[in-house]
Amino acid sequence: MKKILTLALALTLAAASGNALAARAKCTVKAVDEKNITLTCPTSAEDFKIGQEVTIQSSKTKKAIEGC
Repeated sequence: MKKILTLALALTLAAASGNALAARAKCTVKAVDEKNITLTCPTSAEDFKIGQEVTIQSSKTKKAIEGC
């Protein structure tokens, strides 16, 4: 019984995680106009749909660490 329950839980989590995967792309900002940003991506944009909400995170630069 315990094995069946564990298997059912694992299958449920595997099926639900497929919807949570997000598309990723490294893009370059080409234009900024008030509330609109135009991005150019070297990869295909088929994973992104019109009207889909996306999160944009700027790339971080490494800071130099000085010693004593």
